[in-house]
Amino acid sequence: MALVVLLRGVNVGGHKTFRPTVLTKQLKHLDVVNIGAAGTFVIRRPVTRTRLRKELARRLPFDTEIIICQGREILGLMARNPFAHQPVRPDIVRFVSILSQRPRSEPSMPMCFPLNGRWLLKILGRKDRFVFGLYRRHMKVIAYLGTVDRLFGVTVTTRNWNTITAIAKAVAAGRT
Repeated sequence: MALVVLLRGVNVGGHKTFRPTVLTKQLKHLDVVNIGAAGTFVIRRPVTRTRLRKELARRLPFDTEIIICQGREILGLMARNPFAHQPVRPDIVRFVSILSQRPRSEPSMPMCFPLNGRWLLKILGRKDRFVFGLYRRHMKVIAYLGTVDRLFGVTVTTRNWNTITAIAKAVAAGRT
């Protein structure tokens, strides 16, 4: 089964920049599919997580958190569709934060930020390594997303639901 690699905090605001297409070419022996510019890859050939981490770390021009999960975990998340009962609106973004490991703490959910007034970030729930929620398109949201690490006590990286959908398609295509 495929592995999914999510790099944390790359190609955002000119920080930790690299060209994902170049990395994809360097890792062609692993049948890598690049998903967007945020450091998201599907690895479709068998490889151990240890070897994959070493190959990525050797080729990246900076240190970063590398989160790896199984492709079947993403497919399972898609099958459960945590947003099934959430309206789709142009001003609301559906997101998934992937935990680097089992959380150290479990806040009660759902929860909204800010605590008072109109919410900008709403955490709906968690299933295994995935925290899912919604946010409004607003400048302050990035600061609220940064609190997810502290809430769960582990490093997380966040992708929007469209990216998760693209990952699932790449994983499924590699299974044929």
